[in-house]
Amino acid sequence: MHSTKIISSADFSFSLDGHPSSLEEVFPGFHTQDRIGIVVRRPGGATGASGLLMATIARFYDSYRSKISNKIGKLRIYPECFIFHVGRSHGNHADMDVWPPHREVMVEDDPEKILEAINDRGITRLIVEDTPPLSATFLRETISSAEHRILSTIAYSTNGRVENADVSVTTSRTIEKYVLNTLRLSRKFFREDEFEHMLRVREGLTLNGQVTETYRRINLSDAMRMLSLTSRSGSDTRRIISISAPNASIVLT
Repeated sequence: MHSTKIISSADFSFSLDGHPSSLEEVFPGFHTQDRIGIVVRRPGGATGASGLLMATIARFYDSYRSKISNKIGKLRIYPECFIFHVGRSHGNHADMDVWPPHREVMVEDDPEKILEAINDRGITRLIVEDTPPLSATFLRETISSAEHRILSTIAYSTNGRVENADVSVTTSRTIEKYVLNTLRLSRKFFREDEFEHMLRVREGLTLNGQVTETYRRINLSDAMRMLSLTSRSGSDTRRIISISAPNASIVLT
């Protein structure tokens, strides 16, 4: 909660299809009980979605600011934000108020397992890295759970800019300090050249003291096929499919 009294929704501006917009238009029906999930596959990757993540956190704190405190008897609470680290840990996002640590979720590089973890955390707004969608095998019940709950799906890039973007988020220098601190906290996860590259990437997003990231709205089917860079199911997924009812799984293509 270290950012509670420092950041607010005034630190962010949005555009949608080139026109001034708002968080509620990017995430229709957004409310403080939404649960944000970002899927990350490389060190520091989630910083490419930091503007959108921190905007949801600021909106949460705007609603609870007067009630939150570390004092006994006051409300101590964090926004429901989760980072899904595919394959291994890719950073420490505590400085962006992804806390407690159990919200940094390690998951096997298997599309079904990643979507299971997303479902288990009740994610309603899903942000995935912008990559070519691949075919992927899922249990039908896993897809059904996602379809009945996930309200918005967004593609981001680790470098902060996606092709064919229709959403942009501009943040203040105050917000960028938290992003840069996140990279520094995560330095052990980088090779030295990777760390220096990410610092240059963030500098390249900055103009007149403000940082602008771009995103693209996508459909859930594409988002599910962008969860992994492999179409191959892991051994546990193959085992579960083998003991499930006939036609229990489906391949999204």
